[in-house]
Amino acid sequence: MQYSQKVLDHFMKPHNVGKMENPDAEATEGSPACGDQVSIFLKVNPENNVIDDVKFLSYGCASNIATASIITDLAKGKTIEEAKEITWKGAAEALDGLPPVKMHCSVLAVDTLHHAIKNYEIKHHLAKEDKFSKDTIIEELKKIIYPKVGEDIVTLKMVKYAGFEEGVAVIDIEIPKFDIHRDNVAEEIREHLEKFKEIKEIKITM
Repeated sequence: MQYSQKVLDHFMKPHNVGKMENPDAEATEGSPACGDQVSIFLKVNPENNVIDDVKFLSYGCASNIATASIITDLAKGKTIEEAKEITWKGAAEALDGLPPVKMHCSVLAVDTLHHAIKNYEIKHHLAKEDKFSKDTIIEELKKIIYPKVGEDIVTLKMVKYAGFEEGVAVIDIEIPKFDIHRDNVAEEIREHLEKFKEIKEIKITM
């Protein structure tokens, strides 16, 4: 697996690493049991909503640490509205690219940043909690990367159906039986959807 020099630099000497005392907002996504976890801590100026400071903790591989490091650089000094425009593709580009099989690390880091910002907005009455719906599931599926090409499964039109009724999420994925990433994609779908309390059961067909 070939990493860019920027990935190696951020992995060897990560920026803004550490736990922040008394943050204005924080979020944790992923799970050590699944291999990757990122926590983001924010200090925000309430007068102009500029992110004055941001720190992270990471449990995972080199690309996980590097992507968490680069998004803290990208977010620091920006308003929360500007920071919400940071995308996983933009973070990967800022690192001069990531191997396709590691693109999910960029998604995890940016998702955690956005979650921390959302928590700040809710805490300061700038936004309300999102109402869960079928669209919530589709947005979550956009965070699942097909490792073979490093693109999300919705953009690749691999999701043939996504439904939600009476606590049951039903996902139909088009992926050949011989595809070596088949089980990985199914596992990722379950990991992403299990965090929603509204979902009691997940049915995946392939």
